[in-house]
Amino acid sequence: MTAEIITIGDEILIGQIVDTNSAYMAAELNKIGVSVYQITSVQDDRVHILQALSEAEKHADIILITGGLGPTKDDITKVTLCEYLNDTLIFNSEVAEQINALFQQFSKTPPPRLNDNQSMVPAQAVLLKNIYGTAPGMWWNKNGKIFISLPGVPYEMKYLFQAEVLPKLQKKRSQTHIVHKTLLTVGLGESALAEMIESWENNLPQEIKLAYLPALGRVRLRLSAKGPDESMLHAAIDNHVRELKNIIGHAIVGEDNEDSIEEVIGNLLKEKKQTLSLAESCTGGQISRLLTKISGASQYYRGGLVTYATESKVKILGVDPQFIKNYSVVSAQVAEAMAQNAQKLYESDYTLATTGNAGPDLGDSDAEIGTVYIGIATPTRIFSEKFNFGKERATVIQRASIKALELLRKEILKN
Repeated sequence: MTAEIITIGDEILIGQIVDTNSAYMAAELNKIGVSVYQITSVQDDRVHILQALSEAEKHADIILITGGLGPTKDDITKVTLCEYLNDTLIFNSEVAEQINALFQQFSKTPPPRLNDNQSMVPAQAVLLKNIYGTAPGMWWNKNGKIFISLPGVPYEMKYLFQAEVLPKLQKKRSQTHIVHKTLLTVGLGESALAEMIESWENNLPQEIKLAYLPALGRVRLRLSAKGPDESMLHAAIDNHVRELKNIIGHAIVGEDNEDSIEEVIGNLLKEKKQTLSLAESCTGGQISRLLTKISGASQYYRGGLVTYATESKVKILGVDPQFIKNYSVVSAQVAEAMAQNAQKLYESDYTLATTGNAGPDLGDSDAEIGTVYIGIATPTRIFSEKFNFGKERATVIQRASIKALELLRKEILKN
């Protein structure tokens, strides 16, 4: 079975909000073997919605719509769906009671008259009870197709999708499975990876597809297979992954749920019962942000300092001012001193330090814009490496942060 997702709302098209609903639904549909043919975002406009529905019906067995079910005049999804599906609106007392109960529970007042509109529902639709909001979900079976309309509020949509939509779709779906395995690589760009695995990729069977998912400092390789026998799909993909690891095993740092190098590092540190601290300058706390967004990071992350100004490196981290005078604040000597002193301060097994010139101005150093020194203190040694990450400030910060974590991972594996 194939699906198409239509999100409705001007707020998506003007960039006021990000459409997270489509990503969520697509991922959940894939888990039950439903392929998403297309995702479309349209205006709160009758003609635009009708056109999108007509196009979707040509390609998909399931048409999922989110948004435009509120009580105000600009919420026209329900009326437009009735027009498209030759349905009519009727008053539903159960929906009215649900709306009243929600208002009594949360605001202790009766609902505004505008909410009366939400008690009018399509006569031919199966209603999906929304316990978190005033707009019910709606399900039509029409012309051999399934049309499903859900609220645009993400937590309401997710509840209805899990409680109502997925169970119904699983009863109807064909016995087709979709299997993915994703490998996270660091240290190699997309083109370098492609060149290294070209022969392996060319020999992949037709039923296995490879996708490159590049980001700054990392590339994810996703293998996908589709077929009736799930165990055979897993076995086939695992076999090709083993071959791939023989070619680029040094660049692969994690797979599947380990979708970030910071998560991989966290798992390594927990496994080895080791700790980490940071002394950041040019990265401005970005590495700390990456580490602390992971639940449980306090088990291994001791803390960090952002000594952005030169005087902070001297007064807080205790970097010898003579190093700065002799070698510049952007230097191997300063990066190593930052790492060593922070390691002592936090009594950690490892410390990462960054000092560099992210631009656009030269700052306290005449080092070329994009120059970054990454210092690392480990249980056995202190060292640094020099890089140039380009001229664009945000790119320099991001690439320096990922490279620092990449170097750290290599050191953890050695110790």
